Amino acid sequence: MIEKTDVIIIGAGPVGLFAIFELGLLNISCHVIDNLDKPGGQCAELYPEKPIYDIPSRVSITGQQLTDDLLAQAKPFKPVYHLNQQVEKIAKMETNEWLVETSLNNKIRAKCIVIAAGAGSFVPRKIPLENLDLIEEKNILYAVRNKSILEGKDLLIAGGGDSALDWTNELSKIANVTLMHRRKEFRAAPDSVSKMLELEKNKKVSFLLGQIHNIENLKNNKIKVLVKNNDEIQSFEVDYLLPFFGLKMELGPIANWGLNLMENLIKVDTEKFETSVPSIFAIGDINTYPGKLKLILSGFHEAALMAQECFKYCFPDKKNVFRYTTSSKDLHKKLNSS
Repeated sequence: MIEKTDVIIIGAGPVGLFAIFELGLLNISCHVIDNLDKPGGQCAELYPEKPIYDIPSRVSITGQQLTDDLLAQAKPFKPVYHLNQQVEKIAKMETNEWLVETSLNNKIRAKCIVIAAGAGSFVPRKIPLENLDLIEEKNILYAVRNKSILEGKDLLIAGGGDSALDWTNELSKIANVTLMHRRKEFRAAPDSVSKMLELEKNKKVSFLLGQIHNIENLKNNKIKVLVKNNDEIQSFEVDYLLPFFGLKMELGPIANWGLNLMENLIKVDTEKFETSVPSIFAIGDINTYPGKLKLILSGFHEAALMAQECFKYCFPDKKNVFRYTTSSKDLHKKLNSS
């Protein structure tokens, strides 16, 4: 089945979320695609508790608070979110619309595409070993998308950050979990660390000091993980290895879309923030132009101007009458304002 909308926004960070609002004011419907498992992008993923000081009218706001407020602001326009997936293909249809296909085989058609992907897609840092293709996504999981398949299994979780500790605590309820890290010091929230240490004390989880040395594929649908600690190497037979080594940013498939790029950034004009391909726009940190400042507030400005141009593609037979949210009764009704 092919879903249909007016605009597909690639990236659910702050600028992508504000674009929903600006487009919604013009009666333009949106679907939003992001390869993280929740909206917020870099703000919510990398510094949810870190204060941000340059959002207008907010003396200080955390990345998560900003995300929550932007989600609430966008909610009246009923955006559809496609999370935990990446745009893999785009193609121009005979109707002059775009057909977008994601890594989870979702297909969406739209009149415009807005790339708000920050510095690119967040992807997991993978194990630095060769020849793992056959067991990645089979025995090696970089994200937990279906917890039920891990029930009763032998798991080795690698990492010392929030994801590693949180999943150790959560999966200990349903599986046999060993947490491995190169030292018994963690970068996770103190509460998560305390819970893990209590689980270890009560023998609900095991802790292993070391790093992954090698991985062997076994014929019984399991894998053997060789763990090195100083000069000692131990082997562990497990059903699943879950490496949580953090995220890195990549431009990904966007690099192959025929856009005018400069040093992995997308060149746009400063009137419409349109790319070299008509009806594809780029806003936020992913774009570049003379005088560009990589600030969230700059991305908000770009989203507002982009939306005005999208209107022409979405409603070519209509005239766009600019209205202020402070005085338009129609917009008040739309935003559930009094």
